[in-house]
Amino acid sequence: MEPACVFCLIAKGQLPAQTVFEDQELMVFRDLNPMGPSHLLVIPRRHIGSLAELGQEDRDLLGSLMLRAAEVARQEGLARGFRTVINTGPEGGQTVGHLHVHVIGGRQMTWPPG
Repeated sequence: MEPACVFCLIAKGQLPAQTVFEDQELMVFRDLNPMGPSHLLVIPRRHIGSLAELGQEDRDLLGSLMLRAAEVARQEGLARGFRTVINTGPEGGQTVGHLHVHVIGGRQMTWPPG
């Protein structure tokens, strides 16, 4: 855990969040600045700065993140489709330095996204 990381503080229960799932490894909560009717963030509890920091030893964690993203999308009723996004680094649009998967749905997505 990084003491100044907002998502680490949420994972430790030191900052509030609208949590929709949590276990020992992952946490899912609603984004404070939603880009659609449904916008969830799937995070590992362990601090990982970005996707670029993952190694072979993180294969199971990455699989867990994506499977949980699909599960919460089903729970949100996003059967018609949803978008998953992992922004990586400043030029990739990452604004919080903790690996997270956006699950966005409930409206038609456009391409390119920005």
